[in-house]
Amino acid sequence: MKPTFDRRTATALLVAAAFFMENLDATVILTSLPAMASDFGIAPANLSVGVSAYLVALTVFIPVSGWAADRFGARRMFMLALAVFTGASVLCAVTQGLWSFTAARTLQGIGGAMMVPVGRLVVLRDTPKEDMVRVIAILTWPALVAPILGPPLGGWISTHWSWPWIFLINLPFGIAAMGAAWVLIRDGEPQRLPFDTRGFILSGVGIGLLLAGVEASSQPNVSAAVSVGTVLAGLVLLLLAALHLRRTPHPLIGLAPLRIATFRVTAVGGSAFRMAISAAPFLLPLMFQLGLGYTAVQSGALLLWLFVGNLVMKPATSRIMNRFGFRNVLVGNGLLVAAGFVACAMVTAATPYWLICVLLTFTGMTRSMQFTALNTIGFADVPQPQMRDATTLFSVLQQMNAGMGIAVGALALAIAEALHGTAAGMAAAADFRLAFWFIAGIALLAVADSVALPANAGSRVLNSR
Repeated sequence: MKPTFDRRTATALLVAAAFFMENLDATVILTSLPAMASDFGIAPANLSVGVSAYLVALTVFIPVSGWAADRFGARRMFMLALAVFTGASVLCAVTQGLWSFTAARTLQGIGGAMMVPVGRLVVLRDTPKEDMVRVIAILTWPALVAPILGPPLGGWISTHWSWPWIFLINLPFGIAAMGAAWVLIRDGEPQRLPFDTRGFILSGVGIGLLLAGVEASSQPNVSAAVSVGTVLAGLVLLLLAALHLRRTPHPLIGLAPLRIATFRVTAVGGSAFRMAISAAPFLLPLMFQLGLGYTAVQSGALLLWLFVGNLVMKPATSRIMNRFGFRNVLVGNGLLVAAGFVACAMVTAATPYWLICVLLTFTGMTRSMQFTALNTIGFADVPQPQMRDATTLFSVLQQMNAGMGIAVGALALAIAEALHGTAAGMAAAADFRLAFWFIAGIALLAVADSVALPANAGSRVLNSR
């Protein structure tokens, strides 16, 4: 019998741990901003530039990683990414001002950008199709768990230790991960491909403008003309980037995987789903505190029930996909995801605490199932020669969706406030209800994209019984 734990499993766990560090650092500082701002002698709101710098650098530099892995070797680039990320974490801990901290966070984002697609490529290029479901399940949990654990963990560390330890704890883990990568990861033959400078500039600036425009649209002090103009400028540059990538002989990112129906579902409908679930960790704590009157501690504790739901569902995901097939799971479970957002819209101050815990556990289960199914089917039919482009495209979209999800959640709340005549920043329970209906609509759009799949979509990676 084939062993259940081998080099492939160990490598997947290593890459998942690296993903967890990268995802955790996107949100772990959110609850520590007041303490950091006090040490820097600035207003907490000013530190948002440090948060945004990390996310933008992470997204913009992901496309470079695929080329670098081919040119210099996946093991070398993965270890270099870990070294940059770990070293930048130490720099974040010792900085004493806003701009030095922002520079360190940008460097940390670049390191994280190199880790994500290179790590996924390292795992998927050596994974046979029949083992894809199990391996993808391992790679999926960091994106689900880290955004939930980040804020409460950051608050605990900054309260009981001090905020620099948020970054210093990456040091031993980073060193251990580099040692494990040296042992586990094997390099392929290097490819001397030229760097696509035009593709990098067009895609990088386009992504940056799109994210900035979506974020600006939720800010009351930014005019609609500025935010819409920024979004349109980003979309135009991304369109030009797509035209360039299709025509150049050595594109920074090949777009061929988008011709594969199963990958296209995780790219299009999957983007809508990822934006919807990324909005939830932003809206829920605000609703609990502003709309329902819970304390910050109670609000943070409630979010952990999403994590419980993820853990409860994880052992059953493979069996469910094998039993019902991808299309049935994506459509049926996708409707349950949307229903979970509708249920969140129904929560009031009179809703029992225990019932909210049950609801959040349920939504955690459905989002875990959908996330794993989308991630797995996305690579089910991708041939090995296109795996590098597929992993890079997927990583770019995943990171963009996470950043845009928070902005979409803020925009939905701002629209609700405007419709109800609520003063900006003074959201009431009714505003959150409307915002969650809006997010449920986005989740339904993701389901519509899956309906068109054939009944046997992605069957080559399933063990149907």
